[in-house]
Amino acid sequence: MSHLFEGFGVEIEWMIVDAATSMPTPLAHVLLGEDRADPTVERPRGDARWSGELVRHQVEVAASARKLEGLGAVFEAEAAAMNDALAPHGARLLGGGLHPLFDPTRAELWPADASRTLRAWDAVFGCRGHAWVNLQSVHLELPFEGDEELARLHAATRLVLPLIPAIAASSPFVDGRRSPFLDTRIDLFRAKHAKVPQVVGRIVPEPITSRAGYEARILRPMYAAVAHLDPEGLLRDVRLDGRGAVARFDRDVMQIRLIDAQETPRADVAICAVIATVIRALTQGILPNGYPTEGSTERLAYLLELSTREGERATIDDPAFLRAFGLRRERVTFGQLWAHLVERCPPAREHAEPLETILRHGPLARRMLTRVGSVDRTSLETLCRELAECLRDGRMLLA
Repeated sequence: MSHLFEGFGVEIEWMIVDAATSMPTPLAHVLLGEDRADPTVERPRGDARWSGELVRHQVEVAASARKLEGLGAVFEAEAAAMNDALAPHGARLLGGGLHPLFDPTRAELWPADASRTLRAWDAVFGCRGHAWVNLQSVHLELPFEGDEELARLHAATRLVLPLIPAIAASSPFVDGRRSPFLDTRIDLFRAKHAKVPQVVGRIVPEPITSRAGYEARILRPMYAAVAHLDPEGLLRDVRLDGRGAVARFDRDVMQIRLIDAQETPRADVAICAVIATVIRALTQGILPNGYPTEGSTERLAYLLELSTREGERATIDDPAFLRAFGLRRERVTFGQLWAHLVERCPPAREHAEPLETILRHGPLARRMLTRVGSVDRTSLETLCRELAECLRDGRMLLA
């Protein structure tokens, strides 16, 4: 086991699309192998691991390291290797939070005999929906050891969750239309477990101070709520927890799930780095924190909804929340708060350029809106092609 900030894990999901049409194509088996009994089992590859997801047009790359510096290059190399393998099949990778034109009912799941657990997920929740088969997210994992570290990490992570869409939103289009949300993926995240709302709660997890408290307040009610739909108990696992940050006791890590995938791994890792830096500052007292726990889940969920809808331009009018980050103001925008945090807690030099682009021009969703202008199928197809080229070339999408 590792103590706080002694290591980091990052997982990035990408979509496999036809190189000519930019529409999803079910070729994950080209990368993972035809005979995988469970596509979610990781395939080791040097510094990284490849695995599949629920659908055959999506893959995930994971990597862990003592520090986040250098991980962007690792993911760029893995993306290049995947693109090389897909090229003979007329396919390539696409980043971004979700595909703006894809009809999720057309998704091809892995065969029914591939994984009993995946089959159970589909049986309970009906997984041919946007939030299941049309999404790409980034997971940041932060280790902890024991209840004291868990309590500090969990409290700090809860505070940072509402800020994430303001720098990471990359899903402003769905079903060929402009969405009311900059971060449509997170809005859909709220609805994906509607059949068992205890699985996702308010997305912001309830406050806890120990593993026993986490099990009593979050896990056991969730397991009880799903039990009548899951008689074999295949979903009775910490992975069922659908909140925006979850304690993975199978690995003793806090897994943050609210980060939309970006156009290039350099941006993905830079966003992970600044989030980790701010959480670290909160746990170590570099930033004052002190946010009141009573009623905090509802207040933080409200702020998260604001940033999900309006991104960096949304206004925070909670002075206690701002004081927790060392800002004595009555109200600021999310973008202004992030500028303050990057100044107070600067990440490593290699992350500075992607973050400067985000702070100056907005999250990827904002830049996508600027590039598209009038929304129609042709403009969205052009956007998809450029996003795939950004991933291929390792460059940011500029407004």
